[in-house]
Amino acid sequence: MDDGAEIDTADPREQIARLEERIEQLAAKIESCRKFALASRVTIALGMLVLLVLLLGAIRFDSIVMSASIAAVLAGIVGLGTNRSTASEAAAQLAVAEAHRSELIGRIELRLVGDQDVAP
Repeated sequence: MDDGAEIDTADPREQIARLEERIEQLAAKIESCRKFALASRVTIALGMLVLLVLLLGAIRFDSIVMSASIAAVLAGIVGLGTNRSTASEAAAQLAVAEAHRSELIGRIELRLVGDQDVAP
């Protein structure tokens, strides 16, 4: 992220805009991780299904098919774990960015449009 000294001296509105961009990036990253995690779950399920079908004898045993299904299960497990950890890291960063944005918004002196003195 940005250097702390720059954050303290920059205009809060600019900081908020940068934080909102970061929040959007993190939200997109989390959504991408969810999609890859779903694909990993599907890969695990298909690999397990093929193994089950092989073990039950519904299809003729083939060592290549068995090896591929085991590889699919293992790859799915690795992909699922990686995407879960990446998503949780991004969620933590998102919470920090949202808290910082809220803090900056709280520092800004907001004026209501109706509070202006109007001469009759």
